[in-house]
Amino acid sequence: MSRSQTLTQPVAELALTGDLARPARLTVPDLLGWPQHRVTVAFECRTSGTQHHRFTGPRLYDVLSAAGPGFDPARRKDRLRFLIAVSGTDGHHALLSWAEIDPDFADAPVLLATAIDDTPLDRAGAQLVLPQDRCGARYISGIRAIRVDGRYSCP
Repeated sequence: MSRSQTLTQPVAELALTGDLARPARLTVPDLLGWPQHRVTVAFECRTSGTQHHRFTGPRLYDVLSAAGPGFDPARRKDRLRFLIAVSGTDGHHALLSWAEIDPDFADAPVLLATAIDDTPLDRAGAQLVLPQDRCGARYISGIRAIRVDGRYSCP
């Protein structure tokens, strides 16, 4: 690919949607506006063995909190019924609960990676990184959408 083709290639964008006061469309350069965290991970991949990588990016919790999740303050622990669905450009999907990322509960350091092994992900798009997962199946590359859904309830 020539330098001119690289310069005209669009920057990947992800859509934050769902039960949010401030839905948004974000790029990797936008995500650099949040505090950046760095994690070194090792995860098992069924097809290629153990993978070792360094990821940098904001915490998913920080980005989603800034979007204003629609928690109902009148409902005790309302945030625990919220689910987070993440989908990538390659068709992969992952589902998390709000409790996994909330500092009052599991406080998992889930990242929206802006770089992998010091290589920026501007054109490829952010990557979901769950350092606590032994298997890399919930790592989603090229995130295209994150949906926050608070309509879940048990009968």
